[in-house]
Amino acid sequence: MASVIARFPSPPVAPIHGRRQFVGLNRMSAVSTFSGRPTRLVISAKATGESIESSTSSIDFKSIQNAWDKSEDRIGLIGLGLAGIVGLWASVNLIVAVDKLPLIPSVLEFVGILFSFWFVYRYLLFKPDREELFLSVNKSISDILGQ
Repeated sequence: MASVIARFPSPPVAPIHGRRQFVGLNRMSAVSTFSGRPTRLVISAKATGESIESSTSSIDFKSIQNAWDKSEDRIGLIGLGLAGIVGLWASVNLIVAVDKLPLIPSVLEFVGILFSFWFVYRYLLFKPDREELFLSVNKSISDILGQ
């Protein structure tokens, strides 16, 4: 049985030197309290008797291996995977660039909030609308699966 002990500083009871301080988990120094003694918060965790294999058994590696063995165009699959990674990288960089522009992130956030309110009002607030959404989602799933 494995165990791990971590020591974190406890948050201050009162402001230190007239200023409030935030004590994060990445800071390992002791914090003085009224008594002047440094205090620490100790967290202890112990592993159970389960093995690592039981937690990864939900992934069926045999089916993944069979799918890879049955594929005829492995170079195409590798290229598609690389194209997906490049597309993800490009989209992340685009989002970061748009986020740095003034006023645009605030406008997009406001539009997102308005859309969320509309969606809740349109589909989630009343029971007939929830049933309509449920039927629409089920129809889309059956169309995708070809049923």
